[in-house]
Amino acid sequence: MSTLEAALRGGAVVILLFRVAMAARDARCNPISRYVVLLNLSIAAYIVDSAPGFDALALPLRMPVHLVSVVMPAAFWMVVSAIFVDEFRLRWYHWVGGLALMGFALVDMFRHPMSVDVARTCLSVSLLLLGIWHVLSGRATDLVEKRRRLRVWYAMVTALYALFIIGSDWLWPGGLSAASLSLANAAGLTALIFLFAVLGTQASAETSLIPAPALARTLTSTLESQPARIPRNPPSAVLATEPDAAELAALRGLLDHDKVFREPDLSIATLSQKLDIPEYRLRHLINRQLGHRNFSAFINSYRLAEAEAALGDPAQAEVPILTIALDAGFGSIGPFNRAFKAQTGLTPSEYRRARAGGVAET
Repeated sequence: MSTLEAALRGGAVVILLFRVAMAARDARCNPISRYVVLLNLSIAAYIVDSAPGFDALALPLRMPVHLVSVVMPAAFWMVVSAIFVDEFRLRWYHWVGGLALMGFALVDMFRHPMSVDVARTCLSVSLLLLGIWHVLSGRATDLVEKRRRLRVWYAMVTALYALFIIGSDWLWPGGLSAASLSLANAAGLTALIFLFAVLGTQASAETSLIPAPALARTLTSTLESQPARIPRNPPSAVLATEPDAAELAALRGLLDHDKVFREPDLSIATLSQKLDIPEYRLRHLINRQLGHRNFSAFINSYRLAEAEAALGDPAQAEVPILTIALDAGFGSIGPFNRAFKAQTGLTPSEYRRARAGGVAET
């Protein structure tokens, strides 16, 4: 390994370890930072693991580094899910992918069966593609403009570079450890990581794009500073001082008076057309003025409020729950049941019985 490559790889590892320390500092109060620690450690381990001559070291020295490096696709999946999916909760299956990758890598270090290489490659690609899907699937309903702009860039640069590494290693086994490709790989990794660190340090609230390892801590600190939810009807005196007051009044008129949320296929495009304003203006209104980060969650808050009122109304005690769900704007009973329980802690049937019991006691 040349002096230049050693310096590139060493510098990249130092930057990543610094990011690990920064994320670890915030891990107690910021859950996303915990996943960022794992992702940055796995990237740092990969930089060491892919260095020329590393395979010549004794197995006990190589094994921990290699096992940490192979979990990078699973760590990427966790991080992007936590950043871009507002309702993300870490589940047991998130860890299964990483543990499976480590298991395949452990077997490969001793036996080298082709089937294990195929299985590990397929699983790695699947986890990366799953992460990309999480990034891109929610873009249409994302109301946080900076995060929305970041989605495509983040997914394409970070995930496709990782897919390139996996594909290169599969097509040319050991090729990334050869002198020319190894130096190019080290230079590419270092450039990306350095760029991510600079962007993360210099990020501003309006113009920054913060990808890869620096993303979670810097972006999350900005996003989490916004309130999770603001009442739908703040005092009119507050609205009167806002430049968006007329558009907000029109928006509330459509929702509170015209009940447009009852339309099952209501989208940002449809609602912006009704208001006769550009989509980006509508996203700004709902996010900056009303405090919501997801359009579907915003519309569902109206639908759920109407469903709660109907389920608690004695005059509608005989109306089927499915009818109430459809009338409120939900397309089917399944999403309604899940959203209702997440909102109230009760199923619609339990909620109706509880309200009926409360009315009877009164």
